Amino acid sequence: MSAVVSDGPLDWPSHPASPYFSAGRGPASERALPKRFHSKRNRLAMPVSFRVNGASVTVDVPPDMPLLWVLRDILDLKGTKFGCGISQCGACTVHVNGRATRSCRTRISTVEGDEVTTIEGLSSDGHHPLQDAWRELDVPQCGYCQAGQLMAASALLERNPRPSDEDIDSAMNRNLCRCGTYTRIREGIHRVAGSMTQDDTRSGNGGASNLPGQE
Repeated sequence: MSAVVSDGPLDWPSHPASPYFSAGRGPASERALPKRFHSKRNRLAMPVSFRVNGASVTVDVPPDMPLLWVLRDILDLKGTKFGCGISQCGACTVHVNGRATRSCRTRISTVEGDEVTTIEGLSSDGHHPLQDAWRELDVPQCGYCQAGQLMAASALLERNPRPSDEDIDSAMNRNLCRCGTYTRIREGIHRVAGSMTQDDTRSGNGGASNLPGQE
């Protein structure tokens, strides 16, 4: 599985065997990476500190490693999905400082000091108003794209609590759903719009416990 960043494809391992994890409990695995990953690029690891779902973390990784693989393979946050690797499908959408961001094309070095929120941090109990609306309307079918859909929708509602159809279409048009539940997604956003307080719409309320090694 390849992730593509701006200087070409990088073949990052898609399993939690990375030796880079340093968020308070040591390596994620004692297993060594395959020799093909020990390139000059990988030897140039650097510490990057940021916050994920309210928890402070530091990872030692190559600066051009995509945020997606840091989240999935090093911090063991599997809710964010790999879809296309070229920032076109939206499955990898997370929030960076409250803004919907494609993590497959975001270099880890660019989030130094930033606040990152993943689907695990959207709600501590899985009952963010959007998640409840999604269940009520049977929005998820195969479900693969839905973490990205929810993160894009919550970012929209945070900046515009009463969006029009046009606002929703504009904000969501790069989040692809192969099951075609676009009308349900729009209905879910409308159902929630105007009924949430600012605290409800703000991301990152209590997801820190989802990070390995964090209480």
